[in-house]
Amino acid sequence: MGEGEAKAEQATKADHKHAHSASSTPESYSKDGDRRGGGDAYRAFCGAIFSILVLLGIIALILWLVYRPHKPRLTVVGAAIYDLNFTAPPLISTSVQFSVLARNPNRRVSIHYDKLSMYVTYKDQIITPPLPLPPLRLGHKSTVVIAPVLGGAGIPVSPEVANGLKSDEAYGLVSMRVVVIGRLRWKAGAIMTGRYGFYATCDVWMRFNRSSNGQVPLLAPPTCTVDV
Repeated sequence: MGEGEAKAEQATKADHKHAHSASSTPESYSKDGDRRGGGDAYRAFCGAIFSILVLLGIIALILWLVYRPHKPRLTVVGAAIYDLNFTAPPLISTSVQFSVLARNPNRRVSIHYDKLSMYVTYKDQIITPPLPLPPLRLGHKSTVVIAPVLGGAGIPVSPEVANGLKSDEAYGLVSMRVVVIGRLRWKAGAIMTGRYGFYATCDVWMRFNRSSNGQVPLLAPPTCTVDV
């Protein structure tokens, strides 16, 4: 093969290599462009989801501020003691009645009570068996009085409770705690919340002696604490 033919063959190979390289370059550019386009679409999708979540959060905050439910308020407005007697070993027989005013302070939210029960304690010991109460609904800014008669016969108590009640009776002043427990739900329009545990205690100071039978005067405004 002559020198001229060798140069011609080298030139042909170079042209073929250049043509192959030139033909592959647009394809690689196209693949890079597809990758960039896919990344932009993913970022746009994530941005849209984030914006929707932020908007939903703002809407939920506004609704909470508008319909924010407040705890119910309880107050003891009356008391009566019909029976308070002791027998060995010690046992106590009681019949008492406390009028509890329950108020819904919410303007746009109603309160629904489920599985309510009520009992009385003295020195943190139950002196009346828990009494189940019917379901209760309180509309906007409404009130209701709960006044069941509580008590039972032959309830075992500690000597401290028996002696303390006897001493208070002799002194003419007795303090008892009214307990209301159950579950409640708030409702705003068509939206009903889940059930929340409800626990309320009211400390009641009363003037009481052996001659008392029925209504007894309250000596101080009862303080009620409500936990939800």
